[in-house]
Amino acid sequence: MFIQPWDAILDEAEWQTWIADGHDFGQLAVNGLPGRPPVVVPTHFVCDGSDLLVHLARPNPVWKAIEHNQDVTFTVIGDYAFVPGTWRAAADIPPRDGVPTSYYAAVQFTCRAHVIDDPQAKADLLTRQLAHFQPSGDHAEVAVDRPPYGRMLSGIRGLRLEVTAVQAKFKYDDHKSIQHRTAVAERLTARGQGLDLPTAAQQRRRLNRIGTWTP
Repeated sequence: MFIQPWDAILDEAEWQTWIADGHDFGQLAVNGLPGRPPVVVPTHFVCDGSDLLVHLARPNPVWKAIEHNQDVTFTVIGDYAFVPGTWRAAADIPPRDGVPTSYYAAVQFTCRAHVIDDPQAKADLLTRQLAHFQPSGDHAEVAVDRPPYGRMLSGIRGLRLEVTAVQAKFKYDDHKSIQHRTAVAERLTARGQGLDLPTAAQQRRRLNRIGTWTP
């Protein structure tokens, strides 16, 4: 992932806080078998210490790809919006001559994939995921020998993704002036489509922390 200096994280806590703030769905990318394209699988995940936990259906083509190469990438993208060129034109040029861009936050984990097939270990993984996604506990116990999950465990495999490196990018025009970024955040808020509001919130958060970017 290409990261300009002004799009880099301010500190490790920035991406960690962003992930913890409900960004728990991403794409697992696995190098394909020789002569085949990479396999990309969208899925929820949970953090377990420095690792990521995932489960997928047993027929998923990702398993053969992992057998071929355990080195994988997991990508999470969010808080994105298209910013039209008319919003970015300098004061001395016609608005239609402005150059558009995309705003977004992205975290890429480089991982070593470890397959989980033991029934109890899979039950433990699902329990960990349910604790995150249904913290109220309004679900049946995940037990190897009891329904509803016991008979279903054979149909899935688990993955523990051992994170070996992290890249994170927060692309919100931080190299531009305070006035420009403030105006774009206001326009995103007024437009209010898609992820405009969380995108504006990210831009304002970065603006409040760094003000004007300097090399």
